[in-house]
Amino acid sequence: MDLQVQKARGKGKLSVSDAAFGRDFNEGLVHQAVVGYMATGRAGTRGHKSRSTARGGGVKPWRQKGTGRARSGTIRSPIWKGGGKTFAVSSVQDFSRKLNKKMYRAAMQSILSELVRQERLTVVEDIKVDSPKTKALVTKLKDLGIDNKVLIVTESDDVNLYLAARNLPYVEIEDVAGLNPVNLVGSEHIVMTSGAVKLVEELLG
Repeated sequence: MDLQVQKARGKGKLSVSDAAFGRDFNEGLVHQAVVGYMATGRAGTRGHKSRSTARGGGVKPWRQKGTGRARSGTIRSPIWKGGGKTFAVSSVQDFSRKLNKKMYRAAMQSILSELVRQERLTVVEDIKVDSPKTKALVTKLKDLGIDNKVLIVTESDDVNLYLAARNLPYVEIEDVAGLNPVNLVGSEHIVMTSGAVKLVEELLG
């Protein structure tokens, strides 16, 4: 299949494989990929304090008998306010979900193919800026007719482009290596250089 490429002068075409950009949309697989990617990023460092690790409680709050109150040995008992938790969780939890490479690749192909069908993927010959000026990037996006949340994908890191986009909350810059299902699904529009398209095709084809 062919993708239309926006060039400095006119338009062109870029031939890509149907496997990477012409796949049927699989909602269930895409959901697994997105949830799995987000779950893998969770730190899982929650922790509770048991009665032995909660602060205080070294002295018996009152004598055993004669006060008219219930017996108590420590103010850090789980039934006291500020006391330790009965079944404390102290180990690091692993929230990651297994998704093999074949499924992940198929999910990425499915997302990209749907972006093409919905005309939310714009391929450009180049989107470099000569200096790290936000105004220059805004002008380029305006020329492409984009004014909503956009993800710009390049074949490699571009410092000037990254610095130019820092003040634009609706613009995200990513290279092919950092492309993932979450930033693809979460962006209203994707702008990808032709070089990035060919790299993505090699990785997913």
